[in-house]
Amino acid sequence: MLGTVNRILLGVVGAVLAAAGVLVLTASRPLGGRHRPLLAEATRRRHWHAEGWWWWVELAGLGLCVLLALWWLLAQLRRSRLAALVVDTGDGAFAVLRGRALEEAVAAEVGAVEGVARCRVALRGRRGAPALRVAVELEPHAVPADALAALEGPVLTHARTSAALPALPTEARLEVRAHRPRRVT
Repeated sequence: MLGTVNRILLGVVGAVLAAAGVLVLTASRPLGGRHRPLLAEATRRRHWHAEGWWWWVELAGLGLCVLLALWWLLAQLRRSRLAALVVDTGDGAFAVLRGRALEEAVAAEVGAVEGVARCRVALRGRRGAPALRVAVELEPHAVPADALAALEGPVLTHARTSAALPALPTEARLEVRAHRPRRVT
């Protein structure tokens, strides 16, 4: 979602800057040349001071822009991956399971399944409600149902058991690797 927001924001800022550039380029000739301002000082004073509501609208608009910019900045700094999970050891103590360790273990188990060329795993969510995102690239001869059954069965069972989680929601994306055509000589 953040990538979509970034693209939309970039597009809007680009459109506004392009429109402002075209406006300045086209408006400079009828106004008397490039050395004269777009609005004379008397026009600026008369227009802005005559409207009492204008300042409140301007301040509200600027405040909204600042809040949106802060939200966007914090969204950029937020990590998309979960760094660690707290695991109850059963004896009253807790252990910390690194998110990267769980990701690597799941990727290694899925990578060992027959027909899997490559696997990428990301642990997302919150500490109380983690979720996995698994991207599996299959060989051309692989059966997707077998790879999905292996992921759904022993791989996720091992992950849930090792992290002491009752449930581990998982989003799996399967992609078949394109193979090169054979040449007949």
